[in-house]
Amino acid sequence: MDNLAYKEPPRVELIEGKTYLMSPRPRIDHNRVSLRIFYLFEQYLEGKRCVAFGDGTDVYLDNKNHYIPDAMIVCNRSIIHDDAIYGAPDLVVEVLSPSTASNDRGPKMRQYAKAGVKEYWIVTPIGRSVEVYCNHDGRFELSYVYTDVSEEELSHMDDDDREKLRAEIPVSLYDDFRVKVKDIFVNTSGFQEG
Repeated sequence: MDNLAYKEPPRVELIEGKTYLMSPRPRIDHNRVSLRIFYLFEQYLEGKRCVAFGDGTDVYLDNKNHYIPDAMIVCNRSIIHDDAIYGAPDLVVEVLSPSTASNDRGPKMRQYAKAGVKEYWIVTPIGRSVEVYCNHDGRFELSYVYTDVSEEELSHMDDDDREKLRAEIPVSLYDDFRVKVKDIFVNTSGFQEG
């Protein structure tokens, strides 16, 4: 469709004062995973103080850092405004894309930690994994890497390897908040994108 009225404006992020153009449309698995995470967050948080947000919600950490995370949870409702979140969310999820991975693992991760984000998830659709980082004195430390493993892969593991696998991600914001890893990757291919 060539009608300019239907074209979306480019999405941009400001990372440590530098403007980055984001991919106009994420891959299908990227989109499905971010939507699943938002849905799982939203489902648990219904009626609670904290609020889940999905892709498309702007976050202004400060005047040099303006991001659009794939999903997040905000417990301090005073930072929620009509147009954006102004301040640090409590939990941020970034679903990796080849074009944004270095920023998600580098400067954005650094700035989220510095701003006071308590928990940071880096999700890799191709590897079907979720890296969970917790904030310790303004720096993220890896807590655990959760991986969705197929039945075939399980059958090739010994008892020690199977025992090390964790099927649920404990969300630090609530004692009883757990997300099943397999629920994040429902209906995704998990194969290398061509």
